[in-house]
Amino acid sequence: MSSLIPTLWNDQNSPVFSLQKEMDKLFEDFGRKLPAGSPFGNFPSINVAETETGLELTAELPGVAEKDIDVSVSDRTLTLKGEKHEEKTVNEKDRHVSERSFGSFRRVMTLPFAPKKEGIEAHMENGVLTVTLPRPEDAGPQPHKIEVKRKS
Repeated sequence: MSSLIPTLWNDQNSPVFSLQKEMDKLFEDFGRKLPAGSPFGNFPSINVAETETGLELTAELPGVAEKDIDVSVSDRTLTLKGEKHEEKTVNEKDRHVSERSFGSFRRVMTLPFAPKKEGIEAHMENGVLTVTLPRPEDAGPQPHKIEVKRKS
């Protein structure tokens, strides 16, 4: 039986060969869908934490300048957009190196409430964007967790 496996694997009419070919195509296509040099794959890492006053969102955006980030809120929708433009050139006696890195991202999220627009704040520090979204007074009381017990 083991002598058949290599033959089946290389036989272009076999189901095993067809499966291998489809898997190769899948991985090739996956790599093409990300923009060349994209630092985010179009989506930065985002964490959302609930606080006593609302929500705090953090997004990892290394190499992105504050001026290249657009944060907007419309009702219960938060949109983060940005671009990374980085060029590095080294000119020394025996070598010349020029590197460029470009990429863009856009992330749209539905929030559990429409934040109070007057208190929304955003700032960057060490490549991390922090957005504070205050809960409006009319958002209702905080949910109360109810313990589920076994009926006796």
